[in-house]
Amino acid sequence: MAHSRSAPVPPEDPYAYGGQHGGDQFRGHGQGAHDGPSGYPRRRRWPRVLGVLVLVLVLVVVGGYFYLDSRLKREDVLSDYAGRVADTPGTNWLIVGSDSRAGLSREQRHKLGTGQAAGRRTDSMMLLHYGSGGTTLVSLPRDSYLPIPGHGSNKLNAAFAFGGPKLLVRTVEGATGVHIDHYAEIGFSGFVGVVDAVGGVDICVKSPMKDPKAKLDLKPGCQTLDGKDALGYVRSRAYARADLERVEHQRQFFGALMKKSTGPGVLLNPFRSVPMALNATSNFLVDDHDHLYDLARMMWAMRGVSGGGGRTTTVPIGGTGQTPSVGAYITWDRARAGKLFGALAHDEPVPASVISN
Repeated sequence: MAHSRSAPVPPEDPYAYGGQHGGDQFRGHGQGAHDGPSGYPRRRRWPRVLGVLVLVLVLVVVGGYFYLDSRLKREDVLSDYAGRVADTPGTNWLIVGSDSRAGLSREQRHKLGTGQAAGRRTDSMMLLHYGSGGTTLVSLPRDSYLPIPGHGSNKLNAAFAFGGPKLLVRTVEGATGVHIDHYAEIGFSGFVGVVDAVGGVDICVKSPMKDPKAKLDLKPGCQTLDGKDALGYVRSRAYARADLERVEHQRQFFGALMKKSTGPGVLLNPFRSVPMALNATSNFLVDDHDHLYDLARMMWAMRGVSGGGGRTTTVPIGGTGQTPSVGAYITWDRARAGKLFGALAHDEPVPASVISN
């Protein structure tokens, strides 16, 4: 009879039909050749794997940041004191190159021509300002004759010798009326290490430079200076204008170094960026409250200056003098210096009339 045959009921197991091959029509709904052991397509694992890789990368970056930040040398430099200049708009750095020989062997001192003097003294001082009024880098000649709190008047670098970074900051704030927000100091060893780590810095030398004391012998033209020659370039005073020409070279070189350090050729090359980061963080001395991100902002501002996005100048000079106790010194042009630092203190554009090179 026709009605004696009933329609088959689909089995719960898709492999019930056809034995080994009968369930091929159901592949894609069950466990197939490209599925994982749990029955899910293997491609669904990739988001998990990618998530793990991203997490590991984040941990490495964050851990690396805190490790490098912990390598910075710190000192209580900017603690408040009675009569300190009140906070001023914008951000102000006092950047100091000291002539500390710490970390240099006897052979290195001889090779670099640094001498054997112990202790710390200032070899260069620059005030970096950035804010809504623009970015300005000002050289403060070490022979500037200024009032030093508790020590009468003397050369600016004497403030560092008398009372270290803290007294130097007080002296600069008192002379300029600009509140110092951050402090950075690097010695000879750190300077040479950073320059060599980035593969040298390109500098265009205008005229022959030969200074036996600084172990320097450079020909005119654009060239890449290694750490040794770079140190001699910023230290040499064998010029007709002595310290005034020297500070111009210092601004030029530090700007070029910051530009090289923050360029893709260094940042994207671990064989350059990692040694640079290790050298810089182990040799920079900063205030207790300064961190790695503060240094990064400072470097970026310096890069902008070297790229033409800011102004560089030396404090306007008024004249020279000499005393038996102090020796030869230079004085500031009070009117023009007042306009320069007044603009920085109010975070305003610096008048072109006070810019000098």
